[in-house]
Formats: sequence, C-alpha cells, structure tokens
Amino acid sequence: MTTTTPARTDVERLRAAADFVREQETPDLLARVLPGLDGPELRAMTERCRFAHAALLVSPPDGQALRTQLAAAGLSPDGEARPSVVVRDRLAARHGREAGELDVRILRPAVYGPGGERRAVEVFVLTDPAGSAADVAAEERAADREAHLAFDVERPDPLVLRGLRAGFLRHGAAPDGGGYNPHEDGTVFYFAAPEETKTPYRRVELYARGDHRDVLAEHLAGRPSAHPAETLLRLLTGAWTTQALAVCAELRLPEAMSPSTARGAGELAPLVGARTENLATLLRYLAMVGVVAEEPGARGTFRLTEAGLLLREDAEGSVRALALMYGGPFYESFARLAHTVRTGEPGFEDRYGENHFDHFARDPELAARFDRSMTASAPMFDPLPQHPVVAAAAAAGRTVVDIAGGTGELLGRLLTAHPALRGVLLERAHVVEAARTRLGTVAERCAFVTGDFADVPPDGDVYVLSRVLHDWDDERCRAILRHCAAAMPPEADLLIVERLLPVDPAPSLATAWDLHMMCNTGGRERTAAGYAGLLADAGLTLVGHSPLPLEAHVLHARRL
Repeated sequence: MTTTTPARTDVERLRAAADFVREQETPDLLARVLPGLDGPELRAMTERCRFAHAALLVSPPDGQALRTQLAAAGLSPDGEARPSVVVRDRLAARHGREAGELDVRILRPAVYGPGGERRAVEVFVLTDPAGSAADVAAEERAADREAHLAFDVERPDPLVLRGLRAGFLRHGAAPDGGGYNPHEDGTVFYFAAPEETKTPYRRVELYARGDHRDVLAEHLAGRPSAHPAETLLRLLTGAWTTQALAVCAELRLPEAMSPSTARGAGELAPLVGARTENLATLLRYLAMVGVVAEEPGARGTFRLTEAGLLLREDAEGSVRALALMYGGPFYESFARLAHTVRTGEPGFEDRYGENHFDHFARDPELAARFDRSMTASAPMFDPLPQHPVVAAAAAAGRTVVDIAGGTGELLGRLLTAHPALRGVLLERAHVVEAARTRLGTVAERCAFVTGDFADVPPDGDVYVLSRVLHDWDDERCRAILRHCAAAMPPEADLLIVERLLPVDPAPSLATAWDLHMMCNTGGRERTAAGYAGLLADAGLTLVGHSPLPLEAHVLHARRL
C-alpha cells in the first residue's frame, strides 16, 4: 500500500520558518546556499549582504484567521500589511489570472537571530474570503513556490548589486524573476538556488532598498553584469538619448508612424523631411531605447511603441513638449552645469542672460510649450481628488485655491471629480487665458486671478502649491509660504505637491530633479524635514505627507 505524507498546515510552516530564521549565521548560510563559496569571496559577500528573512505564502480566509495562525506559530504582526506587487504579479502570470483579481499582501513578524539581530518571517498573505482563488491557494501551498531565503544588500549601489549578482551566478544560481515594489521603494532580485544547495529553500532573494530597475533589467533578461567601463559608457551617452527623443518629436516622426503598421526609413523620410540613410540610423537608435520597435521578419521597418505614442502632440498624456524642452533650452543650460557648481548661478541664466521665467514670458511660443510640458507629469495627480482634505472640502461645497497652478491641470481634475467644489486659479495673465480654455465647462465654477505670490486670494478652504516651491531657493520659499499663511483662514489646509529627497543614498527621481532645478532655476528639491522647517518659519506646521505616482508626495500643512 502506498502512503503519502500529508501537507503541513500553515501554522506548521510558519513555525518552521521562524525556527530556521532564529538559528542562522549569515556566513554559514551563504556557504550552504552557494556550495563552493568560501575564502575571500565569502568574506566579501558577507560584508555586502546579511541574512534578513525566510518567506512563505499562506492563504487564510480572512484577517482573523491569519492572526490566529500567527499567534499559534509564536509570531506577532509587525505593522500594517502592505501590497505585494511582485508576488501578486508572479501568481497572476503563473495561474493565468488578472493581477487585480488577487489580493496579496506582505507582513513581516519580527524574529531575532543568534546575536540578537532583528530579522523577520516574510509572510505573503493571499486573502480569499469568497473562495475565488482557492485553486491558486491549494496549488501554491503544495508547490511552495514563493518560499525563499532573503539577504538584504548593505548600502546598495549599481556596482555592489552587479557584483553580488555575478557571485550568485558564478556559483550556480540562476535568475528567477524579480521586480520593483513602489509601495516600499525596494527592488527584489530572485534566484533559483543551485542543485547542490544545502538548505530546504530552493529560491533566494537579494533585496535592495531603492529603485534599481537598471540592474533589474539585466537580471530579468538574464544578461551578465556589465563591466564598470561599460556602465560609464552607457551613462555618458545619456545626452544622445535626450537629443534622439527631441529630434523624434521635432520631426513629428510619431505622427507619421503607427503601432500597427511597420514602415521603413525610405517611406518615412519624405513625410518628415529627412534624409533616408540618416533617418534609418535614428530609427535603429530609437528602437534600442524602446520608442519604436523593428518588425520581426521585416528588417529595417519599424512600428511605434506605447512609449513612442506619448511623443505625439495629440496623445493622452503627451510628453512631446517636454521632450522639446529637455532637448532645447534645458539641454543648453546643462552645458553650463560646471558654471553652476562653481558659482551658484543657474546655468540657464549664464546661457540666456535672465532667469527662465522671465525668458519664457518674453517668448509666447516657448511659454506655451513650457506650460504644455508641465502636463507630462499629470499622472502624479491621479490620487489627489480622493485626498481626505479635498474630499472633506467637496462634501461641504468649499473652495480650492490653486496658487501658480499653470493651465489648471490639477485644479481641473479636482473640480471634475467633485461637482460641488469651487476653484480659484492664481496665475500670470497669459497663463490664465490658456487655463480658461483648458478647463472647459468646469471653468464656470472657477474664478481666475491674475497676479503673483503676493496676490494669494483670502478666504479659501484648501490652498494648493503644486511643483512650485522646488523652483525657488529657501528665502523665496519662505516668502511664498508667508503669503499663503497670511491669506489662509485659521481652519484652512495647504497641500504641497513635490518630490522628496530620500534621507538615504537610494536612487530617486528627486535626486535627478534636484540637479535640474539647481541648473535651470536656482531652486532645489528637499526632504520632508526641509519642507517642515520652511513651513515652520512661515507660521505653518507640517501635518503629514503621503506618496503619489511618479515618486511625488503630497504634504499637508496647516497654520500654527
């Protein structure tokens, strides 16, 4: 008679994972995971990563059942469960489901290692109260595919990550997926453990805080890690990419192409006024960066990609104007970056002899292009209509004052989402006229005020400063915030939309924009603490902040 071993319960699996985490020393575990790793290489790897957790997937019917399971395994939840984008997408792909059908979250109950170091059991929770994912849960419990060991990378940077990844591959591990989780700003690299591994876990994770999608792309493609010289060469050609995209937009190449029909350079050249041979070279480069794609089996013909569509002027969320700005006046100002670093004077002023606001104001065409370019980051506004401050104001039929709100991209979204809300837009005269057109029918619920920061309208309920403060130095920001504080009634709220500099060395769009603002406007990006200090100097207090798309944040402030 044949007998089978019954599957362990989730409680037994949780308990076993916790015991394993408590017992391991990082050097010993690395040597067991990667047989043959020893000597100087083992010491070097141990200096760059540490054992952090063991992970498993459980499938309780609801939150109460999960708490009962954790308690029975001697574990306590550590904070709120966060969405697990990487595991959710893996499960969806594996089982042919839509990602939105699966609710997968992460909990990390604390466990302590032999030396008292804080570790965790990483618990992926597939909650399924309706039983619609019962087949997924049963198969995953039997196969245990998401069970893994994890090592956190100390002080991650591209060279460290590439070196660690190369060490894993050299000792028999194989790339096995990964991803970037924006909810916790962390990048995951998964490996299949070597056949000779001496642990019960068949998968290994390297976890690096921050956004490391450049190295992740190599990992997912199975490419070897780049030589440091190659890394620098790729970085040094960044200016070529900027100009290639700007020229693509200037020639209106996307308007001449289609996502569904491939065309060659010979057919496209007369449509965009280009020389065929040179256009073919440009198209090959654009294909390399993903703006167009060469048609399989029809070499030399190209179709437009989803990214390339955004370079059309009439595309929803078009970035054409932004490409022309980055490849035009901002590109020229960056040639003066050394001057900015040496003297503190913005490179834009050194190139054009005046600040960029005055320069654009004297050139209506350039000013209109700049205003259009600002809408390219509009997706960061998507969650703002649901912000509690906005929702409360809308419920009471109150007024939102958008200070220097451009052509009304954000204000229009708020008024469209909340028909009871009223708006006020403060802007320069030529921008106000463009905003009236841009806002369409919701302009009927909006008052337009022509002026500058000294003219902030009083008696509003919610005041908005969206991507304004990063244009200015600290002294000017204090003056702007004091004007806001003087106009705001005692119970009014101020919402500030900006990117926040990280407090650690993690890569960030804010770090890139900090350099951009320094060179072009004399402004800067700031940490949350930096904004809190400016607010306090103006008689305001930072209540809190929350993330938005495109690595932006909304900061909530009130009067002291």
